[in-house]
Amino acid sequence: MEASSGRTHRRRLNRGGDRQANSALYTITIARLRRDQRTRNYVQRRINEGKTRREAIRCLKRYICRDLYRVITDARPPSPSPALPRAA
Repeated sequence: MEASSGRTHRRRLNRGGDRQANSALYTITIARLRRDQRTRNYVQRRINEGKTRREAIRCLKRYICRDLYRVITDARPPSPSPALPRAA
């Protein structure tokens, strides 16, 4: 689906989605922009490539999503706990 306006042309990948997850992702992004120098460098690099700050933040959100996906999918399942004795 097109999500274009004026001279900006892009495609929206998915119209649906989890609003709470998007909100959490935005919160993570803003917190990293305030605290993490690597994140600030990343956004500055995107701006130097000719992107607007808003576009750079969109790139950053995708970057963070990829990191989170790796963390979630690489997580090892917890080892089974020993059987607890039954109460009499």
